[in-house]
Amino acid sequence: MTRTLLIALSLLAAAPAHAADIWVAPNGSDRNPGNQAQPLATPNAALRQARDLRRLHDASVADGVRIWLKGGEYQLTEPWFFRPEDAGTAASPTVVAAAPGERPVLSGGVSVTGWRKAVSKIAGLPAVAQGQVWVADAPQLAGRTLNFRQLWVNGRKATRARTPNNDNLPRLLTWDTDKRETLVPTAALASVKQPGQLEMVLHQMWAVNVLRVKTLTVAGDKTRLTFQEPESRIQFEHPWPRPIINGKNGSSAFYLTNAIELLDQPGEWFYDAPHGQVYYWPRAGENLATARVVAPALETLLRVQGTLDHTVSHVQFKGLTFAYTTWLRPSQQGHVPLQAGMYLLDGYSLAKPGTPDKAGLENQAWIGRPPAGVEVQNAHHTRFERCQFLHMGATALDCQSGTHDDVISGCTVRDVAVNGIQLGKFSDESVETHLPYNPKDEREICTNELLENNLVTDCGNEDWGAVGIAAGFVRGVSIRHNEVAQVPYTGISLGWGWTKTANAMRDNRVQANYIHHYAQHTYDVAGVYTLSAQPGTVISENRVDEIGWASYVHDPDHWFYLYLDEGSSSITVQDNWCPAEKFLANANGPGNVWKNNGPMVSDAIKQAAGLEAGFQDLRTP
Repeated sequence: MTRTLLIALSLLAAAPAHAADIWVAPNGSDRNPGNQAQPLATPNAALRQARDLRRLHDASVADGVRIWLKGGEYQLTEPWFFRPEDAGTAASPTVVAAAPGERPVLSGGVSVTGWRKAVSKIAGLPAVAQGQVWVADAPQLAGRTLNFRQLWVNGRKATRARTPNNDNLPRLLTWDTDKRETLVPTAALASVKQPGQLEMVLHQMWAVNVLRVKTLTVAGDKTRLTFQEPESRIQFEHPWPRPIINGKNGSSAFYLTNAIELLDQPGEWFYDAPHGQVYYWPRAGENLATARVVAPALETLLRVQGTLDHTVSHVQFKGLTFAYTTWLRPSQQGHVPLQAGMYLLDGYSLAKPGTPDKAGLENQAWIGRPPAGVEVQNAHHTRFERCQFLHMGATALDCQSGTHDDVISGCTVRDVAVNGIQLGKFSDESVETHLPYNPKDEREICTNELLENNLVTDCGNEDWGAVGIAAGFVRGVSIRHNEVAQVPYTGISLGWGWTKTANAMRDNRVQANYIHHYAQHTYDVAGVYTLSAQPGTVISENRVDEIGWASYVHDPDHWFYLYLDEGSSSITVQDNWCPAEKFLANANGPGNVWKNNGPMVSDAIKQAAGLEAGFQDLRTP
């Protein structure tokens, strides 16, 4: 035995045993002590036990606390909430990890059971679907019938009944801002005669809107639609993005969804909310008698939140799956985004241009922020490693504000309705969205975050204006070696505010990412997109490829591989590989440097972009 090995063994023998191990299993009991043989049943019980160990200064926590989750599903009834009392230290972190070789799932979903094949005729259902659909009662939760906008069958997202079923989308005929109405081809409505729960999803260059239909008036081959409030007012008053009539490629396109008359092919579903009935036409190979059908009930699964003065620190999550979240705001108030999933609370043109930051600005807007399945605020030195974020009704993971020195590494983000990952402030609801963000207390700024070797794919699959990674007013953030694919709009969006004025942003890095199959539904888009002044920021060694080709966009030439938009200043764009030199610098400020971008960039840079060798396994579902 070598001297080195003897020393190593003696050190291991001398090291204190890690006593603060708390075990949880779906078949455990919260009356158990929480050891491996007798695990607890709920994550909340484990966190309370860990909190007590720290509160009482138990000697076992000197080397940290580990909460081990055994495999299986933990159906949450409220967010798992980590507070300042749960914080660790660099020497004594709180680690929440999957048991070795197992995959625990923290779920916000509930099962839809009791499926039966409909044998009698269903009013409104198309003839082709009669005798094909199955029906179930909507789940009851806390004595109430659950409302939901998503449904998953055996882990595969079902399609809300819609028309058309393909990308051959119909177009608006007129758009009347004074009367707040639109004319559409009557043929686009299929057999829908009453508005009911009908929604229009309207395409507007870099965003789509969800507009709940209020009235539907057929007049021959044209039909007049009006919409519910508050989205009708916002939609008809806000200028950007606006519907297009007679653009380069025709008028704005749309599809209709959420009516039983539109349920006409396998894989589609409809929820008759007034009667509490769910209808689904199974795909080939699906047996509703045995299938696992899930509807989302919780908006947020995990919340890590302190205050600026009392933060949460040194909490790590490893090997966990977060799945099945909801977001009902579009059903309650519609959804009219400004950009990157941030939805308008108000927005309108100014009769006389000019705002405190921009003398020529012709509009004002105020935005809200979509929620996330996992939310982190006023926390630092947190870590998400090898986690999965799946089947989300809004955003997957959000480091909102007051965060610094956090790591998101080796994670998979897949099947997400809005943004994949959000970072930093955009605009608070009370702050006009074109104003620079420069807080007096710089602790608010999202700083020194690291996103590396993550696979972000199939995001924005409901909000087509969403992005893979959305970073707002951030500082010193590094986004490197990620793969972003199959997104409807931009791959990585960095910055907010549309302003050349100095703000909180600086020294960000977007490096060696592989962005492909972006712009699947929208244009005025790029693989990497920036806004506003951010001195010292570098965008380098990325590979951007495979732009989408949606047939219905009104300006099919307005797309880019790299795009520095309004106010972008003091940014270096260098050594990025893409198939052609198709870039845009729009209303930029001073100090930008463009150098060696395009197909001439070395093959070594091209091949090195994206997931590094130890993370290629993420590409295998």
